[in-house]
Amino acid sequence: MALRAISTGKEEVASPNETAERADEIINVKPTEVVIFQGFNWESCNCNEGWYQRLMDLPGELSAAGITDVWLPPPSKSVAPQGYMPSQLYNLDESHYGSEEELKELIGRFHGAGVRCIADIVINHRCGDQQDEHGCWTIFEGGTPDERLDWGPWAITQGDSPFGGHGRPDTGEDFPAAPDIDHTNERVQRELTEWMLWLKNDVGFDGWRFDFAKGFAGEFVGKYCDATSPAFSVGELWTTMNYDGEKPDYNQDSHRQQLVDWVDSTDGRSTAFDFTTKGILQEAVQGELWRLRDPNNKPAGMIGYWPSRAVTFIDNHDTGSTQGHWPFPQDKVMQGYAYILTHPGIPCVFYDHYYEWGHKEAINQLLAVRRRNKVHSKSKCSIITAEDDLYLAEIDGRVIVKIGPRYDIGDMAPEEAKYQVAAFGDGYCIWERHQETAHKAEP
Repeated sequence: MALRAISTGKEEVASPNETAERADEIINVKPTEVVIFQGFNWESCNCNEGWYQRLMDLPGELSAAGITDVWLPPPSKSVAPQGYMPSQLYNLDESHYGSEEELKELIGRFHGAGVRCIADIVINHRCGDQQDEHGCWTIFEGGTPDERLDWGPWAITQGDSPFGGHGRPDTGEDFPAAPDIDHTNERVQRELTEWMLWLKNDVGFDGWRFDFAKGFAGEFVGKYCDATSPAFSVGELWTTMNYDGEKPDYNQDSHRQQLVDWVDSTDGRSTAFDFTTKGILQEAVQGELWRLRDPNNKPAGMIGYWPSRAVTFIDNHDTGSTQGHWPFPQDKVMQGYAYILTHPGIPCVFYDHYYEWGHKEAINQLLAVRRRNKVHSKSKCSIITAEDDLYLAEIDGRVIVKIGPRYDIGDMAPEEAKYQVAAFGDGYCIWERHQETAHKAEP
């Protein structure tokens, strides 16, 4: 099985996550070649036929497109239909996406197509099933006949108003809508670990996406990953960027450093969504493409610091979909994909853009360019220019990416004898080396 490297500050070594093998089957994916597909949006829970059923016929075509991992919605019973207010964690039959058996069948189909499945793990907070003597919803049921995950106020962080937790102080930011779980508690750690191992070994999940990761210390994500050995892990550390009035600052070093520090706090056992790149990129495509180059002539997001641990994306169920908390400009979405699918980092494609917005063919072209030219999470990005209306970069000496409305790029245009157009669309163009010259460019 391929080994994934973690940061030690001096060199890269094999991660414990990559050394564990599943007893039933292993889907071999090189860590540098991971491409994720978010397989749901905010409204998927309202699908009449059931969301798991909706996805049943998609594994083959997603695999053929180059997707290695699909991120599925939270699987447990939840107070909110989307799954992000979980209660009975072992109860998968009262999910609004479908039944436990349907989920297992869906995962089996993805595995049959060679695609791994990532579970959305919501463990920062949890909703109680019963009220305590004070009228607070602090009595938790695990969803099994025994006492697994049957907790009380002792499992809630101290001072978590209005829930009256008896645990230790919170190790992260407060989540006001539900009781925050005390991850310093050994029983909490043990029983959550058992539940995650059940999701992996019995249900079939391969990896984790940690929701609201800023709500509890990254060291606990590291512990859960160490104990469950996921094939892949990513955390949602969504914090506010640096702003100058209504516009983001040019310098976002402190913001991307937060992401790097969080990954370090997990002992390198998890990646992080690159919110810095998203925020910069969605401003850049609106006539400020100079933002994409930092003062060291590197990409300005987390991918400029630690690309092999940065999961790049355009939108998700929170930032886009019907919530639209921080949406990418709708008419520039494909420029965004032209960037993340040709650049270092671990790209994530959103269901809406692929299946509902009519971008499937264009995204597939970009995925094919990435695969054909062996672009990976650690690829070398050489920025040629970054101006208001033009961004031009060379990736690994094989691919040249142009983003922006400027048509005539003069002597910066790729030599026709060496390069050919591989993909293009509104505001972007991708060139790749002719096959014979590409071989000469191999490192």
